[in-house]
Amino acid sequence: MPLTRVQLKNFTAFAELDLELSPGINVLVGANGTGKTHLMKVCYSMCEISRTDESPSNKLIKVFLPSGGNRGRLVKQVHGIPYPTAEVYVYCGDSYTGASFQNDRVGLENWRRSNYSGPYNKGWAKSITGSTYIPAKEMLSNAPGFRSLYAQREIHFEEVYADILDRAFLPPLREPFEDTTKHLLGRIEGAMGGEVSIKNEEFFLSGKKGDIEFTLLAEGMRKLGLLWLLIRNGSLRPGSVLFWDEPETNLNPKLYGVAMEVLLELQRNGVQVFLATHDYVILRELDLQMEEEDDVAFHSLYHDPEGGEIACQTARRYLDINPNAIEEAFEDIYDQQLERSLGSFGR
Repeated sequence: MPLTRVQLKNFTAFAELDLELSPGINVLVGANGTGKTHLMKVCYSMCEISRTDESPSNKLIKVFLPSGGNRGRLVKQVHGIPYPTAEVYVYCGDSYTGASFQNDRVGLENWRRSNYSGPYNKGWAKSITGSTYIPAKEMLSNAPGFRSLYAQREIHFEEVYADILDRAFLPPLREPFEDTTKHLLGRIEGAMGGEVSIKNEEFFLSGKKGDIEFTLLAEGMRKLGLLWLLIRNGSLRPGSVLFWDEPETNLNPKLYGVAMEVLLELQRNGVQVFLATHDYVILRELDLQMEEEDDVAFHSLYHDPEGGEIACQTARRYLDINPNAIEEAFEDIYDQQLERSLGSFGR
């Protein structure tokens, strides 16, 4: 069952947010500092505790990595309230889980309140099949030795980097691939020029020209390689949730179409998708490839001009996104180009 709703109050950049989610693809757009990545990390953290006994607050600390492990630093300061309470709740139908906590002077040692939704956790755990978070920074080229180092030493990395390597190293499923899976794998293989292989924790692109280690491979190809691995090993199976932060980073725009085609097909096969982007072509590719039965929501995060707090508007088509910081940037460029052309014509 997909995530259906997320509620945040006094959490990081958010004063208050109550957002209904699409069971298909949720596209997060907005200027820097509007909380796109934070929103995905919250949802991912709550998905992850469905398979462990870890409390929501502890997972949030590992994923957000506030200074000193002080969860109080995740609380948004409120004028006139010395110890505001942060609230984080994520829903999956009638089941939900989350936490509430306060910021105080003692911080971690005197954490005032952690409201772990115990009675609802069993239902929550049964609702989520699995979750995967692809961070903006590519990690497969740095994989050898990283997981053992992270497990044994205190190193300053958000847990999403160790988590994505755990997913990437999973072996393939025993059962034969369905036709849809074969098609997606073949589509990505065609774009990459081969398959991904693993030797001694090192990733290679194996094609007609032999094996190319990921450290010598273009980063955009590594991103497609990761997507190929996640589909092949069953991490992105029906009922699971995929979070992808800035898929456009270091990916050739000619490959955007392949990436969006794969995400739409995953959505049609029961995978809920979240992606945060700053890229016009990504949005247009997704909008143009959408079919009538696809369930895609564009969530536009912005600073409300009245109070300055972050707000959100949801649209079902690209042209209906409002406000649209990406479109505004392209309009500014077009206006500059037009002004230059007219000025040149006048001379």
